[in-house]
Amino acid sequence: MKIFVGCCGFTKAMKKYMEEFTLVETQTTFYRIVRPEVAKKWRESAPTDFIFTVKAFQGITHPPSSPTWRRSNIKPTQLHGYFQPTREVMESWEKTKAICKELNAPVVVIQAPPTFTDSQENRNRAERFFSTIKRDGLTIGFEPRGWSRESIIEVCENSRVTHVTDPFASDPLSLGGTGTIYLRLHGSPPGRKMYSYTYTDDDLRMLADKLPTYDAERIFVLFNNMSMESDAKRLLKFLRA
Repeated sequence: MKIFVGCCGFTKAMKKYMEEFTLVETQTTFYRIVRPEVAKKWRESAPTDFIFTVKAFQGITHPPSSPTWRRSNIKPTQLHGYFQPTREVMESWEKTKAICKELNAPVVVIQAPPTFTDSQENRNRAERFFSTIKRDGLTIGFEPRGWSRESIIEVCENSRVTHVTDPFASDPLSLGGTGTIYLRLHGSPPGRKMYSYTYTDDDLRMLADKLPTYDAERIFVLFNNMSMESDAKRLLKFLRA
């Protein structure tokens, strides 16, 4: 088992960050269409062992009513989002995949909005999307929000995708046969101070003890809270102890 730890987005200048971590999850790729030549420069500027994972473009998942579109460089339509079987959604996937190729990313994270509720129609949409796309060797992480255990397991198993989760809220429910666990830590284990929460040493020791017990070939741990850099560094320290 290999365990990789990093942050959701660069917390400082890219070069400095890469001196301290070997993993990052790109965030710009969710909000905007990133040109492949830009991603190529990112890859060329990174050490050979540095890992980029990619958060998929919101055109796949988020409808035009989502406030996240305010940061986009394209104007969304009703044909974007919610895994619809439309040209716009499929183009969003192809553009995401092109970025993954340039970055040599092993995993792409597809995060559904809370408004993509746990219904039979939405489960069918997600499964149809995952069965239609060409993956080109990519492992797909699926992060639904507010879904039942049964629905998450059903979609992940049927679609060969791994459940993306916060380990302080839920253990991964299915790896979908990928051999990969992907954890996104949003703060608050559990509680009300999402994102602004700073993990305690006890929190991180507990996580460091838990990770080796998971049955996976590789585990990606991405912090996504306000103190993510310092928290990630402390977790690495406990893992190396």
